[in-house]
Amino acid sequence: MYFLGLDTYEEGELYINGEEASGYTEKDFENYRKKYIGNIFQNFNLVNSYTVYQNIELVLLINGYKKHKVKKQILKVIDEVGLSKYKNTKVSKLSGGQKQRVAIARALIKETPIIVADEPTGNLDSQTAKSIVELLHRVSKDKLVIVVTHNYEQIEKYATRKVVMHDGKIIEDEPVTHNDNITENNENEITRKMKSYNKEKKDGLESIYFGLSAIPKAQNKKKNISLFNKFRLGIRNTFNIKIKLLLLLLVFLFITVAVLTGYASLKKQEYEISNNGYNSYFSDTSDKRIVIKKKNNSEISEKDYKKIEKMTNVDYIVKNDLILDAQAYIDINNMSMLGHIKQLSTLNDKLTYGRMPKKDNEIIIYGSNNTFFNTNVIETILNSTCKIEKYLNYKLKVVGIVLQNDNQFVDSIIYVGEKVATEITKNIIMQASKITTEYENKILDVIGSQYLIEPNKNVPKGYAYVSRDMNNLSKYGYCVGDTLKITIDNMYFKEKLELEIDRTYTEDNFEYLTGEKDYKLNNGKIYVNKDEFEKLFDKGIYQSSVYIEDLKELDNTINELKNSGFETLYVKNCLRSYNGGYDQIIQTINIIVMIVIAIILFFISYFIIKIILKSRNVYFSTIRILGATRKNAKSLLKIELFTILNIAFITVIALVLLINNGVIVNESISKLLYFLKISDFAILYILLVIISILIANTYAKKLFKKSAMDTYRDEEV
Repeated sequence: MYFLGLDTYEEGELYINGEEASGYTEKDFENYRKKYIGNIFQNFNLVNSYTVYQNIELVLLINGYKKHKVKKQILKVIDEVGLSKYKNTKVSKLSGGQKQRVAIARALIKETPIIVADEPTGNLDSQTAKSIVELLHRVSKDKLVIVVTHNYEQIEKYATRKVVMHDGKIIEDEPVTHNDNITENNENEITRKMKSYNKEKKDGLESIYFGLSAIPKAQNKKKNISLFNKFRLGIRNTFNIKIKLLLLLLVFLFITVAVLTGYASLKKQEYEISNNGYNSYFSDTSDKRIVIKKKNNSEISEKDYKKIEKMTNVDYIVKNDLILDAQAYIDINNMSMLGHIKQLSTLNDKLTYGRMPKKDNEIIIYGSNNTFFNTNVIETILNSTCKIEKYLNYKLKVVGIVLQNDNQFVDSIIYVGEKVATEITKNIIMQASKITTEYENKILDVIGSQYLIEPNKNVPKGYAYVSRDMNNLSKYGYCVGDTLKITIDNMYFKEKLELEIDRTYTEDNFEYLTGEKDYKLNNGKIYVNKDEFEKLFDKGIYQSSVYIEDLKELDNTINELKNSGFETLYVKNCLRSYNGGYDQIIQTINIIVMIVIAIILFFISYFIIKIILKSRNVYFSTIRILGATRKNAKSLLKIELFTILNIAFITVIALVLLINNGVIVNESISKLLYFLKISDFAILYILLVIISILIANTYAKKLFKKSAMDTYRDEEV
């Protein structure tokens, strides 16, 4: 097979069209085979999973012909070899003689000037062999047919030239004359088609020059296989052997699921690490909480809230969100409890004891078994009154209890109505505000109770009661009638209030004026009208919290809020790690482990796929023999693996959709998949494509390292 460019040689020299072929590249031999050589093999070299029609069509598709233009041509040659009624029969179901006819038809349709038949009758009975030889004889009227055989007697009747080789050497090369079928002119024509060998001694060694120096001109210009035909053959190869498809699909499903699971686990762990932290300001660190305020620091109106409520991913809004981060002590029948404050509108749990609030001062307590120890404690708390220290100066009534039935410690929660929530919010703002008092163009520094503003219902609006010690600051020694300027400054607004000093108090009149009894504790305070002072802080709502439904849509919701004129703060991004920065190290280690697993997964998959595809080596050797380049064969392999990868990926995506939509119920898998976004699936797909290409390239590199015939012989063994 040396002169076909299918095999390699170590001795001698090969000339093609008078040109020494030692400098030929793989591409040169591929072009040579494509243009000039048609092959008929002893073992047929057919694709058993293809039909008769597809086997013959294959050589045309490889050589750049369009599918719709070759049908008549294929049917004609099938008819010429007497296989018309078998055109749609798979080759694996044909007899040896029928297979050989398919091989001949395939060689004929290639329309090359030379046909090489390697032991074309070696596996056939005598009757079938005779018909094949006669068919080759008919073909030889228009083409040069070279038959390699050990049974010369079968073709002696038709041969026009006989070349005998022994131990790799030519021992006879003579024209064969038949008085009944050959003339001098015919013999000369044959001699022009195949020139005899020459022997020459060089340096004591015998060199054999075997040349095809007068090759007839190729009838058709051969083209490279089109991209469309590559995909056509690649997809055909994917589905034509069911067991191979199933095995490869299982491997790619394994790869896809393994990578998907590993990646999802990494994302979940990354999320859990980011969510496992604390913030000294935010008590409610829910991963679904977004804190909002207007970009111009103005009040959030009801119109704004209605607009937010219409956003698709918004679950609910906590308007008075400052209460979410306030911790309060409540004292119930001498039992002290620390809890967070939330609005009743956010309560989703069913009551364990009691009823829902009907009045503004009625509340619900949420806790666990560790909070309420036993039934007696619950009975003591229920319907009792309590006071939220620091934030409210009036009592509330506990009318309901939500009990979490486990022994874990959970934060207690105090659920209050909207009016109480607003009152607490106002007090929080009051406590967070900077209050400065100016008198006689000087800022009065608060030390202890000295110059501390104290709301008092006894003080008339527009006036202030001050300690008689204030006279010492007056330039006239008498402060009554002078003006005090009070400024309220916080992150949301700044307000000023001017008051006239109406009365001064001493120990003698202190209780009369203020209603308070402890003069020593309160001396130095500036008393102002309670309603007037609290009105300074009653400026509406400037900060709220939006709770979302789906974390996957977090970025979209934040962008939507920003586009609506809000500044946003995603609370989870404000958390500090409990591990003191080691989370990043853990995360990096996990990524490295994931990469190592992916590499191991690649090699495992490669060796399994290599075993499965071993049976395909003959196919790829065959198409190379028929005229496909090494690059073409590699492309077909990639398309085949890529197609199966896509089937596996689509199958997994379908399962993911069924799980996400509740058709298939699996809580653990559902939680794992929750952390994957569409972009993550795109990244996974790219990763799988890269793995697929690497597998194909690695396999092809080894497969195509040898010559086509070496690969074929290895598989025959």
